[in-house]
Amino acid sequence: MNVKRYFARTAREALRELKEELGADAIVLSNRAVEGGVEILALPSDAVGSLPSTRPARAPAPAAAPVAPRVEDADDDYRVSLRAAPARQSAPVMRPFSPPRVEQADYPPPRSRASVAADPWAEALAAARAAAPEPDRPAPLRESEAPRRASAVNEQRDSREQDARVRELQEANGKLMAELSGIRGMIERQLAGFAWGEARRHAPARADLVGELLEAGFSAQLARRLVEAIAEDASPDAARGAVKNALNRELRALSSDADLIDRGGVYALVGPTGVGKTTTTAKLAARCVVRHGADKLALITTDGYRIGAQEQLRIYGRILGVPVFSVRDAADLRQTLAELRNKHMVLIDTVGVSQRDRMVAEQAAMLLGAGNVRRLLLLNATCRGDTLDDVVRAYKGPGLAGCILTKVDEAASLAPAIDVAVRRELELFYVANGQRVPEDLHLPNRAYLLHRAMREQAEGSPWKLQGDEAGLMLAAGGLGA
Repeated sequence: MNVKRYFARTAREALRELKEELGADAIVLSNRAVEGGVEILALPSDAVGSLPSTRPARAPAPAAAPVAPRVEDADDDYRVSLRAAPARQSAPVMRPFSPPRVEQADYPPPRSRASVAADPWAEALAAARAAAPEPDRPAPLRESEAPRRASAVNEQRDSREQDARVRELQEANGKLMAELSGIRGMIERQLAGFAWGEARRHAPARADLVGELLEAGFSAQLARRLVEAIAEDASPDAARGAVKNALNRELRALSSDADLIDRGGVYALVGPTGVGKTTTTAKLAARCVVRHGADKLALITTDGYRIGAQEQLRIYGRILGVPVFSVRDAADLRQTLAELRNKHMVLIDTVGVSQRDRMVAEQAAMLLGAGNVRRLLLLNATCRGDTLDDVVRAYKGPGLAGCILTKVDEAASLAPAIDVAVRRELELFYVANGQRVPEDLHLPNRAYLLHRAMREQAEGSPWKLQGDEAGLMLAAGGLGA
């Protein structure tokens, strides 16, 4: 008996080999799963007659036409169609055919760790996977994190939308406020024009004096206050006299050197760059030497920034026979003043600092920390009123005794400087009108100062106001006051 054995990894492969070798009429004796695959035992179709019969012989049955077995349309991998045996031969007794199990036949059995380790291709694949970088994949969200993440995204979107709405509202409010401010300014100018017209009809002298004060350089605030002393029916000369008297009463000025030179003390001359602090210090030193002697005076300089500043003061000191000391900081200044406590007067020449520099506060702190030091602020008479006002605002504070007007000979009008001194209630100590030491330093002459402050503009001057221009300037001054 020629029994054939077929082995393959799957039942489908084993049956394919069987049909290729024995044909579709082969007889399958058995199939079973073995290690590594499936084993099938089969016989060729012509070997059926050689099988021993297991049944007793029976009388032959009447001949009948051979019935061909029904051919199934199913897959050939699981059913084999065999032709019927010849009628003259008796069919052998066969064991029932057990089809192969699909789960074992279709899938290869799992390999052990040893077999995987022995496979070089598996080892190379595992090494390549270990060396390859992990792709940037977002970590999967847990069920509890997903709603929280969605809620955070919604909150961020709502916050951005709310910020955008707030910005839109702020821009709209800014535009609205700008429009309202423009409308308010226009209305105030119109009302000021109406008021100016009424003032010119009821008190023409008062209106004319307001125009003259604005032409000279006085602020609108002080001009309105000064013309209140003018009667409605006053003549132009009487009106001008009333304004001068009012200005003279409000101006605080030193009348004698006895108030400063004879009293003595420590004075620091402060102010912006180029205002004339070193020259004014030398002028005051000469006045003190003439009255009390060189041994009663000492000079101190803190100007270590400007080239030649200390040498300039030392030259003045050698001419006057007065010692000059140089200090660097607050501690050095305190020690120097302690050594000079027996002097009648000590004058300190400070470094020039712009009114908008933070060193102004540092300088004031250094002088206040040195003891009883009084400051004298130097104002440049050639500057505009708003610039001088800015200077006083920066330098004003504890220890400010008063002011000194410098460069009076270079100024076209003294109205801005007088205006600032009156409004800020500063006492005017001296007036400097040149570079000569000590000749060009004078006590304030009220008549001279008021005359220079209220001098009218010449006809045809571009600075002379025409028509209702004084009313417009007064309205602008009212807005800024």
